[in-house]
Amino acid sequence: MIYIHVPFCRSFCIYCDFYSEIAADGTMAKFTDAVCAEIRRRASEIEDNPRTLYFGGGTPSLLPISSLTRILLELETCGHGGPYNEFTMEVNPEDIVQKGLPYVQSLRALGVNRISIGVQSFDDEMLRWMNRRHDAAHAREAYRIVREAGFENVSLDLIFGLSNLSDNTWEATVDEALALNPEHISCYQLTLDGDSRLAEMLENGEYEEAPDEVCWKQYYSLCKKAAAAGYNHYEISNFAKPSFEAVHNSGYWQRKPYVGLGPAAHSFSGRSRGWNSPEIEGYIHTEESLSVEDEKVETLMLALRTSRGIDEEFLFANCKVDVIDSLIGEGALVKVGRRYRIPEDHFFVSDEIIRELV
Repeated sequence: MIYIHVPFCRSFCIYCDFYSEIAADGTMAKFTDAVCAEIRRRASEIEDNPRTLYFGGGTPSLLPISSLTRILLELETCGHGGPYNEFTMEVNPEDIVQKGLPYVQSLRALGVNRISIGVQSFDDEMLRWMNRRHDAAHAREAYRIVREAGFENVSLDLIFGLSNLSDNTWEATVDEALALNPEHISCYQLTLDGDSRLAEMLENGEYEEAPDEVCWKQYYSLCKKAAAAGYNHYEISNFAKPSFEAVHNSGYWQRKPYVGLGPAAHSFSGRSRGWNSPEIEGYIHTEESLSVEDEKVETLMLALRTSRGIDEEFLFANCKVDVIDSLIGEGALVKVGRRYRIPEDHFFVSDEIIRELV
């Protein structure tokens, strides 16, 4: 598994605290040079015949085709080229509309076989408030272009849990997303972390967080509608048509090793986690070994985010039996075969359930 972080945006969303910089041609060239150098430097860390490649960000669709081609050729030169079972590219609707069908066809020609579109909402007022660059019409047009280019594995990102997001507006967004019939939907509750503009607004009293009951209602409205439309709720925030679960992201939840390339990218070797410092040129890679206890906690936490759950033997060997029994009695854990999972009607409070176990 290979992840490449593209830390560029045209503007910053009100809720985002990820590392990113305003895109500029010269800076993107320096970024491409740095990533290619890192590929050469860390080639021995990448598994033979990697199954997945994921370009995330930031806004990877700002990356010129020439830069993307250089990075792919560097991977091939170092023995880690495609074709990949799953090659995902995150895109912004506005970039797809501006660059048009030839750009998307170029992505497909380079081996990209899965597109993740950052829609977030189909309501123009909400999109303006989020400081997104696109409107609902552009989101629809971007989806049409991606389909016209021949992509048969498309994911849409949505966001809920904003205090100014009404239930009616949210349900209209969900209904429109489902009507487009994408193979995959990722849906995230707004979190207020770090140095985002929204976190600053909260601190200054300019914004109030949405009550838990509002977030809960919006989340389960999505769950119900997605199930009725034939989607499998295979992870807390992810829904897929049968056989279209995200292979790369599923690898994270199964603790499979991956190499993260680019500034601020993270990596996992199986026994240690690493991260790159957040600057375009000369970024530094740091590693931190995991203790046995860290590994157990990670295994439990990540597995219980999924519908597959955790192995029965592992659960009882590493958690207090009285806590497990109590959660089973509350219906917060259910047994499926030889595994235990958090049922969908408790997914919204999964963090509290996991905290009790660890």
